[in-house]
Amino acid sequence: MTTLHTLASGSSGNAALLEQDGVCLLVDAGISCRRITTALRELGRTLDDLSGILITHTHTDHIAGLQTLLKQWGGPIFSSEAAGQELRRKLAGIDGRLSPFVPGERFTVDGCDVDPFPTSHDAPGSAGFRVGDFGLLTDTGYVTDAAADTLSGVPLLVLESNHDVDMLRSGPYPYYLKRRILSDEGHLSNHAAAQFAVACSRSGTTEIVLAHLSKDNNTPEAALCAVSAALAEAGEAPALSVAPRSCAGPCHEAVEVVCKR
Repeated sequence: MTTLHTLASGSSGNAALLEQDGVCLLVDAGISCRRITTALRELGRTLDDLSGILITHTHTDHIAGLQTLLKQWGGPIFSSEAAGQELRRKLAGIDGRLSPFVPGERFTVDGCDVDPFPTSHDAPGSAGFRVGDFGLLTDTGYVTDAAADTLSGVPLLVLESNHDVDMLRSGPYPYYLKRRILSDEGHLSNHAAAQFAVACSRSGTTEIVLAHLSKDNNTPEAALCAVSAALAEAGEAPALSVAPRSCAGPCHEAVEVVCKR
């Protein structure tokens, strides 16, 4: 059985707890260690229950809590080699804790198979993951062939639906930032997410959680509308929801999306 608890999702911080056949993995640590440990406690877990931490990439909203976690927890950190080099540069004491992986090559954490794949983002060695029945694709300017192949038929998919293109283009962001987000190394739009959601549903995906929504250039309603309309037009009907954004309050309040297979 796979259980996903989304702790935070968005440009202010990203973290999720994945439980796959009794193995607990933290996916990213972009909120404070205190908020992570509080969320784990609310879920009846502690840091000692973690078999490892999977890192998608090294932008602050995905690793902000990692330095403190290193001091309070002694397990392995899994990242691509390129991302690992960035982590060594940014975080003291991480070198001996890193377990590098090669995107496209399966590795195992406590008997749990993890299939990493490359994403297209402006961070070295950025990656997404498939862990059994669970798949994660965020922080990518487009859906890479490797991502599409690896995630084909995954029952539960967390999928980036970052921005509404019209909202972004007409919004207050400076031009360079708009250009970055819209680039092939930026973020998936609602339209791009909708197209991939249809492809995944056709290959067997039964539940999709939209994630990493922009606070300024998107709304949950806009993301759901775009993706649900595309799915309906294609005659597909997977369960569809939106992951909670980061919140300033107690992090257990952000543990809202619980998907089981």
